[in-house]
Amino acid sequence: MLMAHPVVLSKLVEEYEALSVLNAEDGGHEVRIRMEDLAYTLCISTGTRDVDAALIAARYRLPGARPEDDSVLMA
Repeated sequence: MLMAHPVVLSKLVEEYEALSVLNAEDGGHEVRIRMEDLAYTLCISTGTRDVDAALIAARYRLPGARPEDDSVLMA
């Protein structure tokens, strides 16, 4: 599996979370498309099938992550 560079993962996570915080799901068509694109890219970049799992996996791979930060991955 290809692994995305930590900088790329960080930017994807930041943008996805920013749009989520702004409640972008209820936004316009272009915003929803961007969120879908980000979710897909995160899943591909982390080898997951769900955006929530992709976010956890991406954070786990970022510099400074500790195994105990995401106990879901250890299960």
